[in-house]
Amino acid sequence: MLRPTTKNHDLTDLYSDLFQKNQTTSDSRSVAEPESPADKIPFEGIRQRDVIPAPQTLEETGLSLIQLCNLVLKQLYLQGSALGIEISRSAHLPFSIIDMALAFLKDDKCIEVTSGNMMGRSSYRFNLTELGRIRAREAFEQCRYVGPAPVPLEAYVRQCQLQTVVGIECTPEGLEAAFSDFIIREGLLDELGPAVCSGRSIFIYGPPGNGKTLIAKGLGRFLNRQGGEIYVPYALQMENSIITLFDPTIHQTTDDHELEERNNTDPKNAGRIPEMKDWVKPDTDLRWRRIRRPVVITGGELNLEMLDLRYNKASNFYTAPLHIKANGGVFLIDDFGRQLVSPKDLLNRWIMPLEDRIDYLTLATGKKFSIPFEQLIVFSTNLDPKDLVDEAFLRRIRHKIEISAPSREVFTEITRLCCRQRGIGFSPVFVSYLYDTYYNQGKSPRSSDPRDLLEILQSICRFKGQDPIISTQLISEAAQRFFCQI
Repeated sequence: MLRPTTKNHDLTDLYSDLFQKNQTTSDSRSVAEPESPADKIPFEGIRQRDVIPAPQTLEETGLSLIQLCNLVLKQLYLQGSALGIEISRSAHLPFSIIDMALAFLKDDKCIEVTSGNMMGRSSYRFNLTELGRIRAREAFEQCRYVGPAPVPLEAYVRQCQLQTVVGIECTPEGLEAAFSDFIIREGLLDELGPAVCSGRSIFIYGPPGNGKTLIAKGLGRFLNRQGGEIYVPYALQMENSIITLFDPTIHQTTDDHELEERNNTDPKNAGRIPEMKDWVKPDTDLRWRRIRRPVVITGGELNLEMLDLRYNKASNFYTAPLHIKANGGVFLIDDFGRQLVSPKDLLNRWIMPLEDRIDYLTLATGKKFSIPFEQLIVFSTNLDPKDLVDEAFLRRIRHKIEISAPSREVFTEITRLCCRQRGIGFSPVFVSYLYDTYYNQGKSPRSSDPRDLLEILQSICRFKGQDPIISTQLISEAAQRFFCQI
């Protein structure tokens, strides 16, 4: 542990005050009864801000001085040496805050200045001393996370409530635009719209092949494109544990241009001192990324372990589960009922989060803590709901929407669209043959049938070396293969 020296009484006192404050806060919490985010911040009246202001003091970062020093030590250990502004950039914090950690580490003889110029302390080059390397290795043993400084859990809770899915503006025109590429039955958007406005869970059910997954993705497209931008942190600080949250495979960023300008990544400028004006006093908190509302889709691979924190024993930090990464957006459970875990166990895991919009996660130490469950969760299944869920669970899912077999008119429009997408001339012979031969004989039509049959028809024509056209013979050949009873 870093020991403050007598050379810098202000920093020593600040560190002491912060440590005592954190200790008092920790002692005042109950392990058996985790503190609820809803108890800290009232939801009523909260509105989303345009930006998250940059912290001006160490206290505003929500981190202790020792946590910040450990982050700086680990960065210098990996890089060998770095400019003050480069350390600030790596930690995504204003240099005025990083400078406090550098001053503390220098007084504690953990770092030394090897070069500098008249541009100020932010242009000094810092190296680890032998003592600093020892302290850095000790910090790595505690946690191997190196990257943007984490934000405290309390700040994440506040931001989640500012950008909740509840109350998102959803109009018929906006929803129609999101579903403009879809052919759906009349009245379906009138059912989906109130569900989106409520921000509550949705249960989509019906026979297979009629577009349940497509409709769920359409809801995700609506929130992603028209739900506004939200913010997600790189990582969270929960007491002495770090939880990584930002996932570039899930979160679609919208601040790349600003970040490139701030980082000055132009190869022509390689080797020169970075621009400092945006890092010494940034306008926004750079520990957060601005993204579109996320859409997370999971299917049969879902299990209970994926809904808990993933702890890496070698690195000593956590990765947030999928549904937490979906906060502020859509979490789609496709093919519900076909997961590796039983529907009953999965639903029992989510009964309280669906009701209270709060989930509870557990650290490796056994410490439980609450975290927002702020997302539009969509269950999609082609199984009979009565065989999957009981009345207690159905009550917690506010909106149940059935997606049934398409009418002949809708089926015809879907066929037209599929033909147009594949460059095949549409003919009513296609629809007439299928209804006369199959659908009027008791087989239920599916919205996916035109797409699947036309793909088979294209394959037949490609094998025969001819252009794909719609004819009774080709439709019959494709349908015999597709509808064959196995």
